[in-house]
This record gives sequence, structure tokens and C-alpha cells, in this order.
Amino acid sequence: MTAPAGRAFGDFLRSRRERLTPELVGLPPRPRRRTAGLRREEVAELADIGIDWYVRLEQGRAVSPSPATIDALAGALRLDEAEHAHLRTLARRPARPAFARERAPEGSARLVHGLDRPAYLTGRRWDVLAVNAAAAELFTGIDRLPPGDRNVLVYLLLTPMARDLLGDRWAEQARHATAQFRAAFDLWAPDAAFTGLATRLRRGSPEFGQWWERHDIAQGGAGGKVLGGRAYDYATFQANEDPGLRLTVYTPR
Repeated sequence: MTAPAGRAFGDFLRSRRERLTPELVGLPPRPRRRTAGLRREEVAELADIGIDWYVRLEQGRAVSPSPATIDALAGALRLDEAEHAHLRTLARRPARPAFARERAPEGSARLVHGLDRPAYLTGRRWDVLAVNAAAAELFTGIDRLPPGDRNVLVYLLLTPMARDLLGDRWAEQARHATAQFRAAFDLWAPDAAFTGLATRLRRGSPEFGQWWERHDIAQGGAGGKVLGGRAYDYATFQANEDPGLRLTVYTPR
């Protein structure tokens, strides 16, 4: 059976290959192309690796490429910085135990509730583990969701409150969040907690289903958003008790 890491690595390679054309990578046009994207042999040629080796990588039958091979594939597939980093991470992904929803560490929870500006703590699957009063007021209804639904993606993609809050910026923000979640999902699939959430989001949000198939990758960190007609800056921080947890704080401009 193919290892889970191999499937994720191969699926990502294939998704990036299928979005390119010979013209985009400097190859002459070639006739009789039945499918969109580059052919496997074209990627192997651009990366200067053997076609058999590339096929094994894309099929998930071998996931031990050297750092030089990863860099060559990133160049051949025109990966951006976030995609290149994601490919490196997938290549060395360790085995993981089954996912279990985290609990907010006591110190981090006290910090969240002690802040006077909107703040919340999330886990690896974007579950909301702690949310303060200012965030509950800003993100209307998030604290009233059933405990199993207190998840940033469920709120953003499946509730009308999020669409009202973001207005005409909803699609932009939701698509970016989908790309961020895809990066986390690839590291955990086929864990049932992650595949189940992705299935639920696909069923409940046609937009998510379209974005999900693109396999776009994005990184988080800091930035700006307009929420309810007001501009905010936000930043995320790792929790000391568990580096997999993230504290997000919003500051009105």
C-alpha cells in the first residue's frame, strides 16, 4: 500500500504539473495533447531527473528525494516560496498518531480571556479552543456554535454570519483560508478528522469545493482585514505550551 506521505507528495506534484503549459516553462508547443498541463516527461526533463524516478514520485511509490531534487522540482514546476516550502515539508513528513482535538492550555486560555482586543486560540485543524469576549462580539455567533463546530473554517465557509461580516471580501478571505488549510491537510491526510472536515466543507460550500481542487497553498502570519466595515490588523503567534497551537489577535486600525 502506498504510504500516506507519498500520496500527499505525489498529489501536490501532479496538481502543480497540471496547471502549467509548455509555453509557460519555455518549451516549444507540442501537438496532440489530450490533457491540460505538462507531461511527466517534460517535468523530468526540466528538473534533470529520470522519467521513471519522477513517475514513482508522482505516484507516491518513493518519497525520499534529496534536497537538490526537491529544489530542481520546485524550479521545474515554477513553485512560489510557500509551495516550495510545502514540498520540502511533505518530503520529510513523519508518521503521526491519530489526530485528537486539543485543549487550550491554562496559561494560553488566561491570556486570551485577559486581552481587551479580539483574540482566539486555534489548534492544528483550526478548531477554536479559546475565544475572548471581544472576539465573540466581532465574530458574531462563533461562541454559540456547538462545541464540535467551533472551527474557523466551519464558521467562515458554512455560516451566514461570516458572509455578513466580510461582505464583498468574503470570497477572497475564504479562498485564502482554504489554501492555508490545504497546507495543513496535506500533512495529516488521510487522518479521519481532517478528511471528514474537508468532506463536510465540500458538501456545504460549492466555492470551497472549487478552490480545494486547485490545491493552492498559502501561509498565514499577519496582515489586514476589513470586518463589519472596520479595518483591523491581525497577527498570529505560536503557543509556548504547544507549538501546534496558534494565538490570533486583532487590533483596530
